[in-house]
Amino acid sequence: MKALISVSDKTGIVEFAQALHALGVQLLSTGGTAKLLADKGLPVTEVAEVTKFPEMLDGRVKTLHPMVHGGLLARRDTPAHMAALKEHGIETIDLLVVNLYPFEATVAKAGCTLADAIENIDIGGPAMVRSAAKNWKDVGVVTAADQYEAVLGELKAAGKLSNKLRFDLSVAAFNRISQYDGAISNYLSSVKFEDEKLSEEYVPERASFPGQFNEQYLKVQDLRYGENSHQQAAWYRDVNVADGSLATGVQLQGKELSYNNIADADAAWECVKSFEVPACVIIKHANPCGVAVGANPFEAYSKAFQTDPTSAFGGIIAFNRPVDKAAAEAVSKQFVEVLMAPDFSAEALEIFKAKVNVRLMKIALPANYGAVRNALETKRVGSGLLLQSADNHELKLEELKVVTIKQPTQEELQDLLFAWKVAKFVKSNAIVFCKNGMTMGVGAGQMSRLDSARIASIKAEAAKLSLQNTVVASDAFFPFRDGLDVVVDAGATCVAQPGGSMRDQEVIDAANERGVAMVFTGVRHFRH
Repeated sequence: MKALISVSDKTGIVEFAQALHALGVQLLSTGGTAKLLADKGLPVTEVAEVTKFPEMLDGRVKTLHPMVHGGLLARRDTPAHMAALKEHGIETIDLLVVNLYPFEATVAKAGCTLADAIENIDIGGPAMVRSAAKNWKDVGVVTAADQYEAVLGELKAAGKLSNKLRFDLSVAAFNRISQYDGAISNYLSSVKFEDEKLSEEYVPERASFPGQFNEQYLKVQDLRYGENSHQQAAWYRDVNVADGSLATGVQLQGKELSYNNIADADAAWECVKSFEVPACVIIKHANPCGVAVGANPFEAYSKAFQTDPTSAFGGIIAFNRPVDKAAAEAVSKQFVEVLMAPDFSAEALEIFKAKVNVRLMKIALPANYGAVRNALETKRVGSGLLLQSADNHELKLEELKVVTIKQPTQEELQDLLFAWKVAKFVKSNAIVFCKNGMTMGVGAGQMSRLDSARIASIKAEAAKLSLQNTVVASDAFFPFRDGLDVVVDAGATCVAQPGGSMRDQEVIDAANERGVAMVFTGVRHFRH
């Protein structure tokens, strides 16, 4: 058996090559990889010795040769192929170990020049990978260090690779080439080329959105059905998963997650991650029906649950702190579909053992978890895709502009920041009443902002919560004073809204007339 090894990322390659040699595998290699293996005492033949042609053009041409690709592409069960190899003195290559130039890492660096980007586009590597992957019945192709163990395991056990492993390696190889080519396309089609600035030091300006958008996802699992039972569905994750995202979660118990579970769980997790203090978020149909902060998870949950106990039934609950015994006992008294947290105490896990259908998700939070979010958001439309930067704006106290005679108190300002944070995760039109770090009434997803305001009041009344002396966040401006009047009639004393309406002054005058404080945020949070 003969293996050709040519890797950019040399993690674990020496140990892998040593193990191959111990199994009697002949080693071929190129450039820096060959030197590394030789320095470790391994008998390795340079590809240039096989091709009878030296590496040239700064290594750009070394494996693009019939002596290499013939050995990879020849079908062993086709006599004409084998006869051609014999005629031209080409030997078969049975195992290809290649990973590609680090193009993605290069262009991700600040100040990456166009020259550096171009130089890190691998040519020979992808060509060999495609050849080997196409001929998977005869050649194993290894494109990542985490595949080494499986390859060695089969070689040690059977002296060869199984059809199943060779096919799986081939699929992984073509997937990697697809990801690689997509990254190159994304980069190059985002470059705003300026001929007059072209030099080795030229760092091009790049468009926020490339001319062709290529995105890659890996399947996590097939789902029983989609949003409705007659729809099929699957869950995919990004190739490079962000720390602290839902896709990194581990399900500890419970039934398989459904399509709607995942969508709602993501809404809950993204919302609860935005708070720095202990917080609890309860989601129903993608909307927060209760959000609160507290001294500990139990207090945060108790407050969040009060907002809308009816909607909380069968909801999705997320904590940004480990769930302890007290919080688990409280949550276990209601029907919950999914419960997420950074961790669960042994007592909490024991409590939920009795509720075998409750899906427990453990998701580790990175140190900067409040800032770890998707950079882009997508939405499918007919034969197309809408792409936008994610709504990651975090409102700061100094950004609030008081526009009324009455000034908010410090307590009201803190509640306004809390309410505004919640409103960002509520479907538009969104009206959120809050007090003491707790949602008191939430109006979501209505065609009229006026109706959202009324529904928030109705929800609070149904939950037996008083809206007296509450603050209100509106995700977009009040187009008329009537919406303001509704929330003030309900008991609000302070309102936050973006401003920007042609009738802003009319609404400000109304707030002054009603004796309430109002602040403009200067930014809206539509969520469709």
